[in-house]
Amino acid sequence: MPDPAPGSAEWLGLVTEDIIDPERPIIDPHHHLWRRPGNDYLIDQLWSDTGSGHNIVKTVFVECRAEYRDDGPEHMKCLGETEFVAGQARRSAEGGPGKAEIAAIVSNADLRLGAAVREVLEAHLEVGDGKFRGIRHAGARDPHPEALTIPGRAPEGLYAMPEFRAGMKVLGEMGLTYDTWHYHHQNRAFADLARAVPQTQMILDHFGTPLGVGPYAGKREEIFLQWKEDIAEIAKCENVVAKLGGLAMPDNGFGWDKRATPPTSDEFVAAQAPYYLHAIECFGPDRCMFESNFPVDKRSINYAIMYNGMKKIVASFSESEKDMMFHGTAARIYRID
Repeated sequence: MPDPAPGSAEWLGLVTEDIIDPERPIIDPHHHLWRRPGNDYLIDQLWSDTGSGHNIVKTVFVECRAEYRDDGPEHMKCLGETEFVAGQARRSAEGGPGKAEIAAIVSNADLRLGAAVREVLEAHLEVGDGKFRGIRHAGARDPHPEALTIPGRAPEGLYAMPEFRAGMKVLGEMGLTYDTWHYHHQNRAFADLARAVPQTQMILDHFGTPLGVGPYAGKREEIFLQWKEDIAEIAKCENVVAKLGGLAMPDNGFGWDKRATPPTSDEFVAAQAPYYLHAIECFGPDRCMFESNFPVDKRSINYAIMYNGMKKIVASFSESEKDMMFHGTAARIYRID
């Protein structure tokens, strides 16, 4: 019989652990949902992960270009994703004890529309069942997309475009958030953006995605040292908070998605604790939140194991600091009751 494929339920089940601190309430502020042939990730699949032992009480959906409308104006097709997730959220609210509720939705809009993006944002508010909180218009772009499993599709210099920054300002005026996804070599450009639009609440996803494959393979220490400086610079921008997670994507280069068995929480801690601890040191616990980035990171690690690892990383922190990172920061930023 062949070995189970990395990322499969059989493969993820090869490593099990007792749940650490199982009663601690957690908001998972970053997951996706989609319908894909042979790879659906809908509310039942999400519940399978969030219900695997940790006390995940609520979640935040983040855009992934799912279920866009097939017709209508191009700039409004993204509303289909909000409509789709709002439906999944209604189901989640009826799930009962032990079933996490999707409490907030981060959608997509083309911020290059500038002031005209307000029309799209108002439409998201209309179809979002009171859960629409903001936009992710990713800036990820790398000169070597062929080396990446998930290559970004942003145009060169997105963050510096005047029309993009005008759209960012509209988010701030409407009290909406901006999530970003980009690569480590774009962190300085993001810091410039954060300084240029200080009135908009921004969320740095996935530590700024330090890459470790293709031309970046074998350069982890060199990239880490520059990354540390860049994260410290971003943290000076008080309008930015950090999501801690999303480092188990294949493009991060830890190689767990190619192993016969998934990592244990101790392996997770040994490989990734320096990133978590540096970000917490720079931003402070009240500007950090632990994220799963599932099901993307599911290619490499089990949900319960990952949260065990996060809890081990901050085991020495105070109870109030842990509460902020696992629950409070996400609740404040995404306005979750």
